[in-house]
Amino acid sequence: MSRYSAIGAFVAAVCLGAGSRVMAHHAITAEFDPNRPITFTGTIKQVEWMNPHIYTQVEVKQPDGTSLVYRVEGGPPNSLFRQGWRKDDLKVGETVTVTGLRAKSDTSMNIGQATITTADGRKIYGSAGRGGQ
Repeated sequence: MSRYSAIGAFVAAVCLGAGSRVMAHHAITAEFDPNRPITFTGTIKQVEWMNPHIYTQVEVKQPDGTSLVYRVEGGPPNSLFRQGWRKDDLKVGETVTVTGLRAKSDTSMNIGQATITTADGRKIYGSAGRGGQ
């Protein structure tokens, strides 16, 4: 195999590999049900700032004293960073209100297409981005 053929094969393999990751990304409706909107208020337990999505765990106290922890899916870190958001914009212990879509699975605590609104009215993850404050 010539040097140029080897380079061409390498470039093709890299492009195919990158394309398969893009194609593997799921549609929102693959996991979340647009007919199951949810809104709740709770306390941030953890912010997972990682690829491919940011997740914020929000604990909601129930009337019987138990707690539910929802895992709220946000956008990719790079996209949110370009909109001006930083990992520490949401703080553990902060009270927030979440609106989004429940997962299709009744056993899943994941929430998608979410907007997190802080006590002072800032909106995070929403399609309006930082401009939606």
